[in-house]
Amino acid sequence: MADTAPESKSPQQYLDEMVRTRGYVLDYHKYMANADYDVLTAANGLVASAYLNQRTLDRRTKELLFIVSLTVMRAEKHHIKSHIDVALSLGVSPTEILEALEITLPEAGVVAFQAGFEVWCEAVGAEPLEPSAEALAAPDASARD
Repeated sequence: MADTAPESKSPQQYLDEMVRTRGYVLDYHKYMANADYDVLTAANGLVASAYLNQRTLDRRTKELLFIVSLTVMRAEKHHIKSHIDVALSLGVSPTEILEALEITLPEAGVVAFQAGFEVWCEAVGAEPLEPSAEALAAPDASARD
């Protein structure tokens, strides 16, 4: 988001521009627009420089990095989902997003991965495979020993 002159925009105009540029805004953006517009524009300037402006990495790659880093940090689900939604809208496949999430397993562990994976399942409409009735009815032979 190129903040050429945020001071010339109303907080509402700026927030609307953030939505158009990012594809989402978080709850704290909405509150900051009313509570401290100057800090919102300053913080968003950093985000624009590191994330939104085209540099060496393309936006698809940046979204995957955000999904992974937010999962590792155990961010709120809606925050992870916002980046999954943007990635999908940019043409990143559900499989590519899942592969990125799986990278969190060795470094952040199963608990962090499961939280991100749960968001991914909801975002892409993943369907579970249930155990068969036969498997559920059969006693586990190893449990008898």
